[in-house]
Amino acid sequence: MSELDPKLTFDTFVVGPANRLASAAARRAAESPGTSYNPLFLYSAPGLGKTHILTAIAHKSQAERVEYMGLEEYLDRLEAGLQAGDRERGVYGDLDILLLDDVQFLTGQPEAQEMLLKTLDQLTTAGGQIVLASDRPPADINGLDARLLSRFSGGLIVDLGPPDFETRVAIIHKKSEARRQTLEDGVAEAVAKAPLKNVRELGGVLNKIFAMQDLEERMVTIDEVAALMEEQAKAAALSVSSDEFGSFLNELTSTLESAVEEKEEPWRKALREAVETADRRGFSTLRLEAIQDSASEPKGWQDAIELYKGDIQRLHEIEKELDRLGNPWPEAAQGLLDDPDRLDEAEALLTSVRERQRPFAKLAEGDQLHDLDGFESIAIKAAAQLVGAEKPKYNPLFLWSSDEAVAKTLLAAVGRTYQEARPELSMAVASVPEFASDFIRALGEGVAGAWRERWWTVDLLLIHGIQDLVETERAQDEFFHLFEALRRRGARMMFVADRAPSAVAGIDERLRSRFEGGLVLELSTGTAGRFELIAPDEGMGEEADDKIFFPDLDDERTKGERGGGRSRPQPVPIEASQKGGVWFPGRENAVIHWPRFEELLIEELD
Repeated sequence: MSELDPKLTFDTFVVGPANRLASAAARRAAESPGTSYNPLFLYSAPGLGKTHILTAIAHKSQAERVEYMGLEEYLDRLEAGLQAGDRERGVYGDLDILLLDDVQFLTGQPEAQEMLLKTLDQLTTAGGQIVLASDRPPADINGLDARLLSRFSGGLIVDLGPPDFETRVAIIHKKSEARRQTLEDGVAEAVAKAPLKNVRELGGVLNKIFAMQDLEERMVTIDEVAALMEEQAKAAALSVSSDEFGSFLNELTSTLESAVEEKEEPWRKALREAVETADRRGFSTLRLEAIQDSASEPKGWQDAIELYKGDIQRLHEIEKELDRLGNPWPEAAQGLLDDPDRLDEAEALLTSVRERQRPFAKLAEGDQLHDLDGFESIAIKAAAQLVGAEKPKYNPLFLWSSDEAVAKTLLAAVGRTYQEARPELSMAVASVPEFASDFIRALGEGVAGAWRERWWTVDLLLIHGIQDLVETERAQDEFFHLFEALRRRGARMMFVADRAPSAVAGIDERLRSRFEGGLVLELSTGTAGRFELIAPDEGMGEEADDKIFFPDLDDERTKGERGGGRSRPQPVPIEASQKGGVWFPGRENAVIHWPRFEELLIEELD
C-alpha cells in the first residue's frame, strides 16, 4: 500500500456544506465496508479533499486488508502481473477495502478498465468495499466502458464542492492548530476572503504566513495579508503585460515575414498559405508544418496539401453528422474535430455514436393487452402491471408455454401496449439469437461499448426464445450483465421461453436464479397471434451539403464515405417461412376475410 500521510485523518478534515455528504459516506465505508455505498465514487476539482478522504478511510478502517493507491500504481502492478503471466494480479478481489485515486486516467486504458470491472465484481461479491476518486464525474471520463459507468451509478456518486467562507475560516484555524501557530485577530478571516481556487492554494498562503512568523518571530498583521494578496494581483498583471509584449513581437514578426514573401519559393508559399488558412480556422497544422520546414522542395507536397484539405473536409462532415445525431459524448469530440491527424479517431467516434443512437425495431400494429382473449387472467394482470404507471410488483416477468408462439403473442401485446402508452421511452424486442448476433456484429465493428450503453439504457426489455441461451457463450455473459444493469436502473423486463427456467439445461445459474426471482407463469391457454417487427428509420446517412474554406476540394473524395438517404420502414416478420423470397404466414396464423357474410354460408338454415 502507498505510504499514508499521518496528518490526513477524519479528525483533521473540516466538514462543511460542500463536503458533508462525501465525509459521511466515507466514514460509513470505513466503519462498515461493503454494507451501504459500494462503490463510493468521489469527484471534485483538484485540491478539495479527495485524497484526504481516501487516506482518512485507510486510517479509520479496522479491516485487515486495505489498499490505497493511485491509478498509475494500479497500472504498474497490472503491467507487472501481465508480464509475469498472471492476468489476475492487480485485480485485488481479496481485499476488504480498495481505495483508488485519480480514476480519470482510465481514459485510453481498456485493459485497466476490464481489470477494474473484475475487481468490482469480486469485491462486491465477497462483501468488500471500493472507494474511487476522480477530478470529474464518471460520465465525463472519456471512453469509460459502459459497464463501469453502470457499476459506478449503482453505488453512490458524490462531489466535493469548494468550501464556503465559514468552512475556509475553520480550515485555517484547524491548520494553525496542527502547526501550533497563533494568528492575529482577523487574519484568518482576511485569508478566507482571498479569491483562492481551492484548499491547496489556501494552504500555500498559510505556509507563507507561518514561515514569516517563524523566521521573523512576530505575528503577521491583517495589512500584511492584504499585501500578500496584492502581490498575487501584480503577478497576474505582469502576466497580462507579458501577453501584450508578446502581441507586439507577433506583429513585428509578421512585418518581417511580409518583407520576404516576395522571395518565397512557390512550394514554400503554398504550404505557408495553407497553414495560415487552417490555423485561422482552428485546425492543427503539424502535418503541413513538418513539410514546410524542409530545407529543399519536398516531393509530393501538392498531394500532401490536397490530402490535408480532404481530411479537413471529412472532419467537417463528421462534426455535422455528430450534431445531427445528438452526440451523447460531446467531451470525446473535443480535440478530435480540429486535428486532421486524428481523423481515424473521429471516424471511430462517429461509428460509436451511430451505434449508440441506433433505434430499436418497433412492433407492428396488432392486439394490445385489452384485446386478448383466452389467456389466464393472472397472466394478463401481471403483464398489465409490468407496463403500468406504477412500479411493477413482479419484475422480471417470465412466461413459458410448450407452444412458444402463444407466449410470444402475449409478449407482443405487452410491447404494443407500452409502445402506445409511453412512446417517449425506449423498448427493445428481440429473440436470443438476434441478441447474440447483434452483439457479435458490434464486436466485429469495434463498437461494443456503445452497443452496451444502447441496450443498457432501455426502459422495457422483451426477449423471447430464452431456451436458446444455452447455444451461446459470450452472449450469455453479456445477457447477464444487461440484466444486472437494467435491474439496477429499475427497468422492466419480460422473458418468454418454451419451458420453465428450471428446465433450461446448461443455462448460467446466475441467470436462472434471477429469472426465478421474478414471477414465473406457465401459459396453458391462449391463442397464437401476429408477431411482427418494423425496422426503424435509422436516419444515419445524411450528407453534409456545405464545404469549408478549400473551394477546390474535390467532392468525390469523400462522397463514398457518406451514407445515402433515409430508408423506408419495412416489416420484418419474426415467424416466417420463405417461398421464393416472399413471406407467407403459417396455417395457424392465417385469417380469411370475406367482404359479405352471406357469401360465406354454404346453405341457408331454416
